Amino acid sequence: MKINRHLLNNGLRLVHSQDESTQMVALNILYKVGARDEHPDHTGFAHLFEHLMFGGSVHIPDYDKPLQQAGGENNAWTNNDITNYYLTVPRQNVETAFWLESDRMLSLDFSQRSLDVQRGVVMEEFKQRCLNQPYGDVGHILRPLAYHVHPYRWPTIGKELAHIAGATLDEVKAFFFRFYAPNNAILSVTGNISFEETVALAEKWFGPIPHREVVHPPLPQEPVQTEERRLTVERNVPLDALFMAYHISDHRSPDYYAFDILSDLLSNGNSSRLTQRLVKEQKLLSSANAYISGSIDPGLFQLTGKPAAGVSLERAEAAFRQQLDILQQEKVGIEELEKVKNKFESTQIFGNINYLNVATNLAWFELLGRAEDLELEAERYRAVSPEQLQEAAQRAFRPENGVILHYRKA
Repeated sequence: MKINRHLLNNGLRLVHSQDESTQMVALNILYKVGARDEHPDHTGFAHLFEHLMFGGSVHIPDYDKPLQQAGGENNAWTNNDITNYYLTVPRQNVETAFWLESDRMLSLDFSQRSLDVQRGVVMEEFKQRCLNQPYGDVGHILRPLAYHVHPYRWPTIGKELAHIAGATLDEVKAFFFRFYAPNNAILSVTGNISFEETVALAEKWFGPIPHREVVHPPLPQEPVQTEERRLTVERNVPLDALFMAYHISDHRSPDYYAFDILSDLLSNGNSSRLTQRLVKEQKLLSSANAYISGSIDPGLFQLTGKPAAGVSLERAEAAFRQQLDILQQEKVGIEELEKVKNKFESTQIFGNINYLNVATNLAWFELLGRAEDLELEAERYRAVSPEQLQEAAQRAFRPENGVILHYRKA
């Protein structure tokens, strides 16, 4: 894959890769702003902006209509680290995409009506996902249990409904001009468009947007956890559920790949350890899962499970604990490890056939360090040894590093 880059005078970073096998073009704009950048008393703003950015910009009152007329599609997502917007258009209409995205980077149409509408949408989403859905409040319980000082201690959607309900127009404007700036963004362009045309369009539409003062103050570092943290809650849910979490390394650490492999060994596919041993053979759990948070700063290795009928949460926890102990005491076999690595490599290869996936991934890897590192991912997973997996498990899966949540049916 040939990756090109260009830096605009206002600080916008452009990465590009041409794909002539498609007649489409994808634009992905990553803004370095997520829930981590919010004030603890004003959370949910990054996610609110994911919606506000579709409510009209300074010169374009309706974002969706011109994009649909150009045959395009769009979407966006937010997490604790970033906010990501992407769209696809037929190659002959690509300038429409640059026009739309540049105008909302320049400024939104800040109106009380737009804020009221989008705030209402986000509040309804908060109610549906966190208040009215079984287990919907787990993030609001587990995160502050695991993090005491780092802003990962609240979920992307916000700490509480009142923070979103109380967002004022002045606060929203201040948040926008603080973070939605060319020098705080990465524009990734892929598909059937040349690098020369991409640079010309980027300079034409994004070049005039002024550089802004963007300050990312150092975040408080989470102290090392020294004793196990436990909590039991009762809720109106159909089944008991178990949630366990362990602090792990940051995304840029070589151990990140070891933890990702460990999570796949435990729960990726029907032949994974948790599914085979705890669900199928011992029938202790009706479902089991393991995954890592994938965050830039030190994240969490999480396990979730629902006990089978007649099995207590204590017995389910002991079963999980046994599988983690095995990873600490025994090296993973070469054949089992190779299967996980092969699955990852095939997923990556097929994923990067799609020009939109490439656009999203290039922006992400450019943020982490270099867009070119996208092509080193398979090598980094391949380099993980059984010894590294065992050492990572021994460091992470200690009781004093764990957070345990028993979620009981009321």
